[in-house]
Amino acid sequence: MELEVRHLRALCAIADTGSLHKAARQLGMSQPSLTTQLRRIENSLGAELFSRGRTGCRPTPLGRSLLSRARPLVADMAALITEAQAAARSDGPGLRVGSTASRALPGWLRRLRQRLPGTDVGLRVDVSADALLRTVAAGQLDVAFVHEVEGSPLRVPQGLTERVLVAREPQFISMARDHPAAARPVVDLVDLAADHWMVDPAVDGEWAGLRRVLAAAGIDPPLLHGDYHTAASLIALGEAVAPCQPTSSPREDMAVRPLRGDPLGVRLLLYGRPGAPLDVLYAELAAAYREVALRAAPYREWLRRQGAAAGASVGPCMMTA
Repeated sequence: MELEVRHLRALCAIADTGSLHKAARQLGMSQPSLTTQLRRIENSLGAELFSRGRTGCRPTPLGRSLLSRARPLVADMAALITEAQAAARSDGPGLRVGSTASRALPGWLRRLRQRLPGTDVGLRVDVSADALLRTVAAGQLDVAFVHEVEGSPLRVPQGLTERVLVAREPQFISMARDHPAAARPVVDLVDLAADHWMVDPAVDGEWAGLRRVLAAAGIDPPLLHGDYHTAASLIALGEAVAPCQPTSSPREDMAVRPLRGDPLGVRLLLYGRPGAPLDVLYAELAAAYREVALRAAPYREWLRRQGAAAGASVGPCMMTA
């Protein structure tokens, strides 16, 4: 049996929902059919991908490893289909936007469609900032909104124009709501020394950056490799902690806290090819980022503690609010 995209999509749905019943409903198929499909996939690989229990389905170590590779493939296929459909029905000018994961993305796209009526805005999301920049340089994207992990410079092709959205965005930490450290407004790294840390090695510079910060703090916690969609379920169960964007919104079963001293940081950058309307794109991105930053209570409080005044602005040095 060869794995197909539909099989990978099913595995991602099971991991996301934590339940065969919910995953089957999401996929529009019966639970017995999904159970049979999962059993065939596991038989072909010779190992279990999920452990089943009363609380639902949880990925095994092999399952987490497979999911970390499957998710980008599923996302790329979805993007390919979306872009092809958009190109087929588009009669007007097109704008091809690339981005790494960001909670500012939906608001940015909405603003661009309002600001540029009649322009078909396409989107490609990738975990690799370097891959997006290569795509812009090749003329397959007009712009890319990316983040650069501190200490791990991006490989920027020649000829691209750069705009700095945020010179240093602090990275927060996500943990289970009942984690002892969640009771404090700011968390020390040493308080998380006994936790499993989860990091996505597919994100350019993220693994190396986290290891540097942990080593500088004198701690060597066990690291788990996997995508951050999978991480969310493990974090909620208290099985791991993970760095996260400060714009992340807390959930009922998860807490988001800043780290003391802000040891983890990224730069948020917008790159465009020659001829791209970078001024318009930057202005709308800045406004969208401001919205999500002020909506996230932990980040809003962090900004307040930095001595920011009333009002909000995004500039090349720092965002204040």
